[in-house]
Amino acid sequence: MRLAFTKMHGLGNDFVVIDGVRQRITLTGDDIRFLADRRFGVGCDQVLLVEPPMNPERAMFRYRIFNADGGEVEQCGNGARCFAVFVREQGLTEATTIPVETLAGPITLNMDADGQVRVDMGRPRFAPDEIPFLADAESDPYPLDVDGGELDLGVVSMGNPHAVLMVDNVAAAPVSRLGPAIETHHRFPSRVNVGFAAVTGRDTIDLRVHERGVGETLACGTGACAAMVVARRRGLVDSRARVNLPGGSLVLSWSGKAEDPVFLTGPATTVFHGRIER
Repeated sequence: MRLAFTKMHGLGNDFVVIDGVRQRITLTGDDIRFLADRRFGVGCDQVLLVEPPMNPERAMFRYRIFNADGGEVEQCGNGARCFAVFVREQGLTEATTIPVETLAGPITLNMDADGQVRVDMGRPRFAPDEIPFLADAESDPYPLDVDGGELDLGVVSMGNPHAVLMVDNVAAAPVSRLGPAIETHHRFPSRVNVGFAAVTGRDTIDLRVHERGVGETLACGTGACAAMVVARRRGLVDSRARVNLPGGSLVLSWSGKAEDPVFLTGPATTVFHGRIER
């Protein structure tokens, strides 16, 4: 395997981005794990693959996301911003509004004049079977037995499943202990990303995220969306909030209406270009 790639990051959530439009790409789980390995490969949280769309009338590209463990996942907000910057820097498009296909459905990427990327992340989904989450009926919060105790979790899909635990202080949150336990809980059939969120004002949320198949990351775009949605539904924040993650801040906006999309705005940075052989 010989691949051209670009290393990028969104607030420290890092990616290996591969052009599957101008080069033929077939990636196995072993290939993904090799690329993501920080000692023997390039190193990243996720591998992003740019492909031609399946429906060219509705999208310009297909956006595929693979976690470091080799599994393909539905959505990644930080990756979406890097995707938008990548296709423009690579000359694949000059558009500032870029509709793309994802495993979770269509999303739209918008390049702002200041270089920030605004992403229409679609509407949040709360029905247990859409997350997926094993529950008899929709509720908020859901009690969950974890590690010998009961936790109250907000559960939502932002194209991928998220559980949000409200805490007083994210610095003291037991992310390394509870993150893996919640991720692999039997009530989440597809596993789950786990956010530890502290609301510090009507327009501010502090957040740490344990991502399924990755572990704790410096930033998680869909995790920021999920934290905003859970906090907004509970009346804790207004329609626009800054979410502070270890890698930096993202701006989220959501009306609070289930039928309305969540918008995410933040930066994306190109680190370097390279080629790798295996």
